[in-house]
Amino acid sequence: MTSATGLQAVLFDMDGLLIDSERLWLAVEHEVMARLGGEWSEEHQHDLVGGSLDRAVAYMLELSGSDVPPARVGEWLLAGMAEQLGAGVPLLPGAKELLAEVRAAGVPAALVSSSHRRLIEPVLDAIGREHFAVTVAGDEVARTKPDPEPYLTAAARLGADPRRCVVLEDSPNGLAAAEAAGCRTVAVPGVLPVPAAPGRTVVASLREVDLAFLAALGA
Repeated sequence: MTSATGLQAVLFDMDGLLIDSERLWLAVEHEVMARLGGEWSEEHQHDLVGGSLDRAVAYMLELSGSDVPPARVGEWLLAGMAEQLGAGVPLLPGAKELLAEVRAAGVPAALVSSSHRRLIEPVLDAIGREHFAVTVAGDEVARTKPDPEPYLTAAARLGADPRRCVVLEDSPNGLAAAEAAGCRTVAVPGVLPVPAAPGRTVVASLREVDLAFLAALGA
């Protein structure tokens, strides 16, 4: 905790923020949609960025008109992504350095993702579990992003005031969740544009973010 500035914790999204996973999701979604007898595009993926697995499954079934059970489609998506991540976890520029700086300073950090625990685990193995005091997966909350529950849960587990937490996110859904929780936000837009908003700072890359930058936002 950095009491001099008021910053109590840094909360990180995962997909599209720390790791370059949106292109992996796109490949998996293409494969699953082909199994469902439909077609998939980047525009379809954009409708799902930052959302839940259940939303993705419902969207794909509606789009394809398939009668495959939702649980089976969800398993296809999870298994495909687990295979992709098992082959290697591509970190985005600046992620490794920022995580190391936050940890070295002793500032508590959490990983807060809409992805299921099954997909978070290989990422933690790759980037280092030691960076996070708390991790919250999408299948461990009743309401995932854009609901504030994931970020409120992470802050509570860290013993931090959400108003003294800074959240780093890439998607409008994730930013909506963090801002509804009362957190300051840093947007690093990925596949979707993100406009400026009160309490939100927009940057082009995590390379533009360091601990001093975050501390100033949490003051």
